[in-house]
Amino acid sequence: MSRLSIIIPVYYNEENLQDLYADIKEKAIPHLADYEIVMVDDGSGDDSWKIMNEIRMKDPEHVKCVKLSRNFGEHAALLAGFSICTGDCAVTKQADLQEDSALIPQMYESWKKGNDVVLAVRKSRVDSAGEKAAAGLYYKIINRFVTREMPEEGTDCYLLDRKVIEVIKKFDERNSSLTLQVLWAGFKTDRVYFDRQGREKGKGRWTFAKKFKLAADSLLSFSYLPIRLMTWMGVIFDVLSLILIINVIIEYFCVGVTVRGWTMLVCIVLFAAGAIMFMLGVIGEYVWRTLDASRNRPPFLIDEIKSGEQGMDRTEGRE
Repeated sequence: MSRLSIIIPVYYNEENLQDLYADIKEKAIPHLADYEIVMVDDGSGDDSWKIMNEIRMKDPEHVKCVKLSRNFGEHAALLAGFSICTGDCAVTKQADLQEDSALIPQMYESWKKGNDVVLAVRKSRVDSAGEKAAAGLYYKIINRFVTREMPEEGTDCYLLDRKVIEVIKKFDERNSSLTLQVLWAGFKTDRVYFDRQGREKGKGRWTFAKKFKLAADSLLSFSYLPIRLMTWMGVIFDVLSLILIINVIIEYFCVGVTVRGWTMLVCIVLFAAGAIMFMLGVIGEYVWRTLDASRNRPPFLIDEIKSGEQGMDRTEGRE
């Protein structure tokens, strides 16, 4: 009998957790023979940990609660869930109730048909026009320059077979995208589609800074685009410089015009200085990522693991 693990990263979700558990119990659990729910508190500063344990006490046989020592980010929280889950396959689930829990049995059925990775792809999303435009641009860039396997509407929820989980756990990457790691790994993949709903309770913590970091991590970790962009900027500046040099020489010897163009010269110098600083910034991003990886620090630290009515384990890092 196959076992499914449902991994839920939790960050300031105290208002949603009880409704989330009820939704999973109603729409997903009746279709599963054996399951476990692994909730990972990613350093929340509200009552999320308390409510997670209240849910565990209601269903101690199937619910595990994991508390990280601080906020490490959603991808690290998912890795923590993968590191302790015991299922033959595992599905990730957002805690904000924007993804229908009915997706879980659909993905599980696809896995039973032999698919190792099952992506939950958005057909539509209830968001502002600006958020839709920004998300659409990100996924188009990823689809064009990183991998064609990325759905154009994006995916945050997916099911992984146990062998894929073991591969993901072996990756030793920092400042990366877990979704792109899953897509890079390959394996037989299927898709299910859903309509992403708006958030009804609580405040989203997916800030612009976190979105920007994800975009930077995605391109720097999986694409040659930043380095290629620097190369082409250098080529363009060389060509423009050559044209201007030839123009100055012709004007001086053939027309008799002395060197002029102070305003243009200042603009070119300032623009070139900005381009150089941009290139140094890109190089610095690569240097920082190399340094961060060389430290060999674990991607997360687990403070507590609670399962059953009273059980508790304490560990540090990833085994």
